[in-house]
Amino acid sequence: MFTTSEKKYRRLRRELVGGLLIVIGIMLFGTVGYKFLEGWSWLDAAYMTIITLATVGFSEIEPLSPWGRLFTILLILMGVLSLGYIANRFTEALFQGYVQEGIRLRQQRRLIKTLSDHYIICGYGRMGQQVATEFAAENIPFVIIDQDAELIDQAQRDGFVGIQGNATLDEFLLSAGIIRATCIVATLPSDAENLYVMLSARTLHPKIRAIARANTEEAVQKLERGGADAVISPYITGGKRMAAAALRPQVMDFVDGILTGEGRSFYMEEYLIDHEFCPCVGQTLREAGLRARSGALVLAIRRAQGGELITSPTADAVLLEGDVLICMGTSEQLRELNQILSPLRGRSPRLPRASTEYPPMP
Repeated sequence: MFTTSEKKYRRLRRELVGGLLIVIGIMLFGTVGYKFLEGWSWLDAAYMTIITLATVGFSEIEPLSPWGRLFTILLILMGVLSLGYIANRFTEALFQGYVQEGIRLRQQRRLIKTLSDHYIICGYGRMGQQVATEFAAENIPFVIIDQDAELIDQAQRDGFVGIQGNATLDEFLLSAGIIRATCIVATLPSDAENLYVMLSARTLHPKIRAIARANTEEAVQKLERGGADAVISPYITGGKRMAAAALRPQVMDFVDGILTGEGRSFYMEEYLIDHEFCPCVGQTLREAGLRARSGALVLAIRRAQGGELITSPTADAVLLEGDVLICMGTSEQLRELNQILSPLRGRSPRLPRASTEYPPMP
């Protein structure tokens, strides 16, 4: 299954290859014809065929018999038609940009093969488009999979890498590099399709982080049982956010301002306490001096043992191996903190920028 532009490109390529094969067939036909009609050598027969098809105007090697002249007329007509067909296809390729499309497709395939620790978005509907926008704003490399050719065309026009295919099938997840991916986000409109995506993702990459969309409460439970680490219901979540915006508008404005979008002054990031990279294991927050050294604020600590969440930790809170710190600060403060702690995804804080991680396709 291919996008509209890919279908046109493949059709044109087939037509060009077919035209070249026709020309080769005509050359063989002419060579064999002159060989047996005129009794010439293979070299002379091939030479006569080529100068006839090329219409260069050279005279015959030897005078032609009546049958040889009729054969030459037929050969000229066949050659003119086939070469005209190839010229027409090649001109169409140049003027309609199919050559550039072929280059773009090859660039995209090479790019996907080089991606690692990237994200996969299954579905480019309204929710998938919003997820892609947020990922692009936060400097996240990602690949989109959708079965709708028009949506993939739209994703590519938006400057994103897209694969047309059924995200519930292993072959398309493998094409998107799921083995090397960090997270998969299933935003397909059907709960059943999202469940299949979760099952396939867990089979191909058991350690990948999986996020799924659900339309009903029952689907939330099934998706969690199917391997989703987090399940988001747009109706439940949207209702809660609308209620919070009505009751606590300033709080919601602040939270939205630090979580999503471009042009933010403050960011939130999570960091993993890893003894291989972090010298602060076993120290208290006071001893580590994270606030004093970076200026970033530690909002909470998620304990590795038991998953306990400690909000507003005191200076006496001890940093243990495997803990996750949830921090807030400016981009400079988080960069400084990144020099002290090991970020959960092994990268520096993701900051908004003008373009995505990969170069836009022409």
